[in-house]
Amino acid sequence: MGSPALIPTVAGVRAWRAMRLRDNASVAMVPTMGNLHAGHAALIDAARQRADFVIVSIFVNPTQFGPGEDYESYPRTLEHDRELAGEHDADAIFAPTVAEMYPHGPENPVRVQMPAELTDQLCGAQRPGHFTGVASVVTRLLNIAQPEYALFGEKDYQQLLVIRRLAEDLFIDIEIIGVPTVRETDGLAMSSRNQYLTANEREQAPALYRALVAARDAVRGGAQIAQAEADGRAALAAAGFEPEYFEVRHGGTLGVPRAGEPRVILAAGWLGKARLIDNIRID
Repeated sequence: MGSPALIPTVAGVRAWRAMRLRDNASVAMVPTMGNLHAGHAALIDAARQRADFVIVSIFVNPTQFGPGEDYESYPRTLEHDRELAGEHDADAIFAPTVAEMYPHGPENPVRVQMPAELTDQLCGAQRPGHFTGVASVVTRLLNIAQPEYALFGEKDYQQLLVIRRLAEDLFIDIEIIGVPTVRETDGLAMSSRNQYLTANEREQAPALYRALVAARDAVRGGAQIAQAEADGRAALAAAGFEPEYFEVRHGGTLGVPRAGEPRVILAAGWLGKARLIDNIRID
């Protein structure tokens, strides 16, 4: 396992991709904002199983951060990321600057506007414009690298559905693959933002997953959805969270599920300076 090639430019990625096309080799892409951890490693491993070559993008995208969010303080750890990606046999890292990704500036770029029913709820209601920024940068990344596969973690469940809809509606001929959430031994979903937690908050944080499991089991046992949601919000508050949402939704559309349709429980809340999100499937 060697160190992945570090490519900072669009032209460099296109040249790298052209060589793979010449050899009739397949490519999988793992888009990230860096500060890689075991959750990202699982994405790289899954990509390795799918394709001949794996490229990881590392870019903290300014257009998906709102005013007062943690864009400036978001951890940037390129050397560590390159080492971890190499340990998991990634072939290349695309690490562009903001100017490379937004040559006319990030203030007023071309944007990809997603359907409101998919984005103006849950995380989108709490972070206006967030998914427009996500869709816009993912479209750029997929157009630049032109992989056969792109892999995303299921922890960011709403984001995964947004990207799947993006690829479908814009006829982007790439398979979007969701990879199951990687968790700490106590159930906490791995996230770069977990490092914002204090020691005490880290002990409280697994309550989010426990509340999701309890709600799932309650609904499976016949509890009313509204009651399970209310109990989940109460459990988060009792554990020290400031709950944002705790909702049972359709697993494919995020609409209100009907009987017999796939369901997922999604939750988000603040614990100190960390905004944590997670989800669990009921069916």
